[in-house]
Amino acid sequence: MKRALWIALPHVVATLLALFALRYAHQHFEWESPEWLWAGLLIGLHLLVRVWNTRRTAQTALQWSWKSAGSRSTWRQQWHQLTPEIPFALRSLAIGLLVIACSRPQSSSSVEDLTREGIDIVLSMDLSASMLSKDFDPNRLEASKKVAAQFVEERPNDRIGVVAYEGEAFTQIPLTTDQRVVMNGIQSLETGLLEGGTAIGMGLATAVNRLRDSEAKSKVIILLTDGVNNAGQIEPMDAAQLAQLNDIRVYTVGVGTIGKARSPVRKVGNQYQYEWIEVKIDEETLKQIASSTGGRYFRATNQSKLEDIYDEIDTLEKTRFNVLRYNQRTEEFFPFALAGVLALLLEFLLNHVFIRSIL
Repeated sequence: MKRALWIALPHVVATLLALFALRYAHQHFEWESPEWLWAGLLIGLHLLVRVWNTRRTAQTALQWSWKSAGSRSTWRQQWHQLTPEIPFALRSLAIGLLVIACSRPQSSSSVEDLTREGIDIVLSMDLSASMLSKDFDPNRLEASKKVAAQFVEERPNDRIGVVAYEGEAFTQIPLTTDQRVVMNGIQSLETGLLEGGTAIGMGLATAVNRLRDSEAKSKVIILLTDGVNNAGQIEPMDAAQLAQLNDIRVYTVGVGTIGKARSPVRKVGNQYQYEWIEVKIDEETLKQIASSTGGRYFRATNQSKLEDIYDEIDTLEKTRFNVLRYNQRTEEFFPFALAGVLALLLEFLLNHVFIRSIL
């Protein structure tokens, strides 16, 4: 029994090495021709043939006679019993490695080509004195600025610009992907920068002008106001027609509570005096602007509602991405094939040079 285990040692080692190579290839690569793995059964057939031939041969040319029962063999005798099995074990290993190579293990790498269908958005914000009304905390303007900045922060993939208007309109921030610049521009907005009044048409037309040369797949204006158009040289519906001609969608937002609000009525020195004033928003015009351009009208009666409106617009105007995936495959059979050929070469050298030399 001990003799049989000693002689089987090279075959066990060769089989374990072949299984280790198979496990490594299976964990790290994909098989192009996995049906070839069935050829690994040739290892078992090869071992059976070797066992059969060994049993038929009472004593090989390299075997020494074992001593009588109960005697112990020397290390030299054991080594000579082991030596003839090494070439056969190498042949088993070579079969396993070449079978793996024939199964064509391949590594794969996925390359993604990401392109975005960007959205260009202009926020057109009313800075008229009525935006200081205190039905929002602390007032409509500050609440609108806060919510707009949050909206910008959540859209890192779009170009965003800012237009401000009172009795006139101006571009505060041109279209840019720099979120920090846009948010800083929003925070610096304040009433009194322009001639007094509410020029909704001018605010919309200026925003349209910022987008008319845009090559974005989607162009959007978010127009926010708390009043009625009472200034400027452009009527709101004329500006809406310009937006429509340039394929610009306009979302309009009316800001103000239902009923009365503490609103500034006059300015004494640097301070506004407040009174309870009926909130008047030209909702019909805002609805027409939105409808004619494919947008929607929203009414924000408090800050929470205003936040919900911007969230809804954010959902409606999701940036679309085109992702092209390329799966690249690389053949990895060569190391296994080379190792198999080297095992066969070593078997040849052992059989025809080294083992023969010690006979």
